Amino acid sequence: MNILERAVTVVERVFKGALFDCRMCGQCVLHSTGLNCPMRCPKNLRNGPCGGVLVNGNCEVLQDRPCIWVLAERRARRLPLWRDHITQVNPPVDWRLRGTSSWVNLVRARPRTQPPAA
Repeated sequence: MNILERAVTVVERVFKGALFDCRMCGQCVLHSTGLNCPMRCPKNLRNGPCGGVLVNGNCEVLQDRPCIWVLAERRARRLPLWRDHITQVNPPVDWRLRGTSSWVNLVRARPRTQPPAA
């Protein structure tokens, strides 16, 4: 990673961390999730809630917190540009990109690659 990539990564980590509690997966889909980082889900679900969302909308794992996907759906309704993106299926997370800048990865077309099959 060159010095420019490192600088961009630091700026992204600070900026998106403060605004969106970003977990730096390297494959940002904030526009698809109501500007709510899906990687905050304890199960790392990237395409909607699990079957364990509690009746009150809280997470089954962290029961004192709202489900990330319930928040995402509520917030997506208020987005004028990306409102319908909540219904799109996101590709699986490529964990090799974790900790890297999604901005740099987007420019270099890294997120377009699919992770290897297990």
